Amino acid sequence: MRILMCRPDYYDIEYEINPWMNKTRKANHQRAIEQWEGLFQTIQECGGKVELVPPVRGLPDMTFAANAGLFYDEKIILANFKVIERKGEISYTQSWFEKAGFTVVNRPGIDQHIAYFEGAGDALHTINKLFVGCGFRSERGFYENNGHFDSKKLVICELVNPYYYHIDTCFCPLNDQLAIWFPAAFSKESRERMSQEIELIAVEEEEARRFACNSVVIDRHVIMPSGCPKLEEILKSRGFSVHSCEVDEYIKAGGACKCLTMKLE
Repeated sequence: MRILMCRPDYYDIEYEINPWMNKTRKANHQRAIEQWEGLFQTIQECGGKVELVPPVRGLPDMTFAANAGLFYDEKIILANFKVIERKGEISYTQSWFEKAGFTVVNRPGIDQHIAYFEGAGDALHTINKLFVGCGFRSERGFYENNGHFDSKKLVICELVNPYYYHIDTCFCPLNDQLAIWFPAAFSKESRERMSQEIELIAVEEEEARRFACNSVVIDRHVIMPSGCPKLEEILKSRGFSVHSCEVDEYIKAGGACKCLTMKLE
């Protein structure tokens, strides 16, 4: 499995764009580097092939590669960030995707009228479905109105808790039949719809706030933040190999393992 990452050379808490972020609680740069390297190594050990987009000074959240775009139907759909602090990332990631040989199907830097969409942080695949988040960063209209998506495969999930502002902070498909989630992050209507589409394992709030759902899945390997022992035991009982990674420096910014990665296939 090909996975995109971005080294955290310039990562820090320089602004506040979600409830987790506090400019007075800066990241420890050395620990952030060490934690990123630990995740990087674990992904490789689990069979992931990591490709790197170069970091850019002045774009501290570029290390959260999940938001660069979405690999869908053999093409790249670029993010169109809602928050101005991250819009500068778009031209750099677009250039990387094109130089790497990917077909990019949209140009958010040119067309400012398209709806907001924050990449694979708000869109998660199974074979037959695409679970997409809306309500805080990405807009429902992006999924429904631009022709990039198969409407029969879309499962639109409304997020209602600002601490879980992207769907990958509170939902993670483990395979085509099973997913983990934090139900309180979603509207009642969305909970009902999601329950009809896939078997769901609920994560307790304490571990949800440790970003248990923000996990990277490679075959039967689940790479997740440390400090989630209850979910670890459940997943092991279901036959998964669980790998815990320290990512506390990234939780300060409202992200964890999955936020630091974007699948490229």
